[in-house]
Amino acid sequence: MEEKNSCIILYPSPGIGHLVSMVEFAKLVLCHHPDAFSKIIIFITTAPHLNTGNTASYISRVSATTPAITFHHLPTTPFPPSHTTSNESLVFELQSFNNPNIRQALQTLSSAPLKIKAFIMDFFCNAAFEISSGLDIPTYYFYTSAASSLSSFLYLPTVHQKITTSFKDLNAFVQFPGIPPIFSSDISTPVLDRNSGLYQSFMDTAVQMAKSDGIIINTFQGLEPRAITAISDGLCVPNAPTPPIYCIGPLIADKEIDSEDHPCLGWLNSQPSKSVVFLCFGSLGIFEEEQLNEIAVGLENSGYRFLWVVRNPPSKDDNENKVILAPKEPDLNALLPQGFLDRTKGRGLVVKSWAPQVAVLSHGSVGGFVTHCGWNSILEGVCAGIPMIGWPLYAEQRMNRVFLVEELRVGLMLEESIGRRFVSGVEIERRVRELMETDNGEMIRRRVGELRDAAKVAMTDDDGSSRIALAKLVTKWKE
Repeated sequence: MEEKNSCIILYPSPGIGHLVSMVEFAKLVLCHHPDAFSKIIIFITTAPHLNTGNTASYISRVSATTPAITFHHLPTTPFPPSHTTSNESLVFELQSFNNPNIRQALQTLSSAPLKIKAFIMDFFCNAAFEISSGLDIPTYYFYTSAASSLSSFLYLPTVHQKITTSFKDLNAFVQFPGIPPIFSSDISTPVLDRNSGLYQSFMDTAVQMAKSDGIIINTFQGLEPRAITAISDGLCVPNAPTPPIYCIGPLIADKEIDSEDHPCLGWLNSQPSKSVVFLCFGSLGIFEEEQLNEIAVGLENSGYRFLWVVRNPPSKDDNENKVILAPKEPDLNALLPQGFLDRTKGRGLVVKSWAPQVAVLSHGSVGGFVTHCGWNSILEGVCAGIPMIGWPLYAEQRMNRVFLVEELRVGLMLEESIGRRFVSGVEIERRVRELMETDNGEMIRRRVGELRDAAKVAMTDDDGSSRIALAKLVTKWKE
């Protein structure tokens, strides 16, 4: 039964991807345990010039369809007085500046006749850990990436003691519990330089996370058994207790969200089954104009049908390089090779800035997915049963590509030019053809189909691993 005036509070970092994952988690709790809490509150960070994407319209829709979820907009936080162009650094700083708002909100809610059963925060909201735990509120981390990357992250303080060279200078494979060896340059971008402030932020978060009441992971047992076992067995935090982990995924956005009858869905309706290669690189995935031209050449020469989401290249203005700021709409005729749009008309469609990814991947005409290897995108590809080509761009995506290709075995790797992360049109054409027409591509397609079925079992069967993990978590909160 519902405990009167009880709630859980979710605290995502800025960005539509992080918010959607948290909302889907809230909806999951409400679906399977509707009487556990009187409400679920989600804190929303506000700051000047923040690139919120489709956040406002998304929040409006969720509020209208799921009134048990309440959005609490925190007071506006000044933009950090920083010269960094790193998105991760900006988010860490912004969330740190948000701490007075978090303290005030938690104290106000606690003083009301409302029992806060748990405070669940995003990885980048680590600065709030001391506040919530200091108020004796059970504090959990919601980890939106893979259990495989969590294994490496929790093990980072141990590696820091063993290796005294920055990963960027190491030029060697690094061993982490429960995952394939990772070449040093493929380790998460923010921790490549051990002398950077961002590296220290990640180290601090790893230490705090190990002290939390638990870690909620958007994955499922059948997808990453080795990494999950390594974490649960304490191999990643060898000198201290490991908090319990709860693998409650895969959580992906409803395919109806934000689709709004997007024209690309109508175009897909006219294409043959499994014939279209979908290229989409996330809300922060941008390429230089030279790279966009190579993608165009590769797609045109492959002969395959394609749906390609193109964002504006990075600006030469340093301030606009801060990818937390909203990008401008691209001019496709100016960016792409002359005549490309006309020559590929009918078999190809280029979309500006955004497409409803879940709806596209779920469409029967889509047969391949070129992805930046963001974890949400990998999960969406798996749940749709679509084989992938990995093209990582930032954050932990290079590690995710290793998992995609070597551990999950549901994708191909693009070869990059030595010395610069540039992919030729010839390589793009080669990998598209391999995915769509070879025996290896067919083997990958069968494998991702098996994982799609395993994901359904984990989430929908009464004895599914993710259903059981969620029940344990909610029972803990109700104590």
